[in-house]
Amino acid sequence: MTKLRWQDFASLALGIWIALSPWILGFAEALPPATWNALILGAIIVTLAAVDLDTPARWEAATSIVLGAWAMVSPLALGFATHRDATLSMFAIGVAIVVLGSWTLIAARREGQRDDRVRDH
Repeated sequence: MTKLRWQDFASLALGIWIALSPWILGFAEALPPATWNALILGAIIVTLAAVDLDTPARWEAATSIVLGAWAMVSPLALGFATHRDATLSMFAIGVAIVVLGSWTLIAARREGQRDDRVRDH
């Protein structure tokens, strides 16, 4: 049985927040690129976190770090950095996702997991 990690549940919740943030923060109508970015990014993060709950693997944590980094830079890359709420939400959640993914990788290394799905190749 795989040990459940709180980081996976936190990532799941953050992914849900990202996906719903355009409507919660009120920028869905005004910023279509930000809305699509939030929906797609949130769906990917939720999917990765859900898969990671069942079968943890280092690649999933590493992918989460990349997605978190994208969340941080996406307001600049997609041109919605002038919208304060959307930008702050994406940046804060991006930082949290990077921290959680990094923490998961460090914890897995410290635990010395030897499972083939978790081992570095």
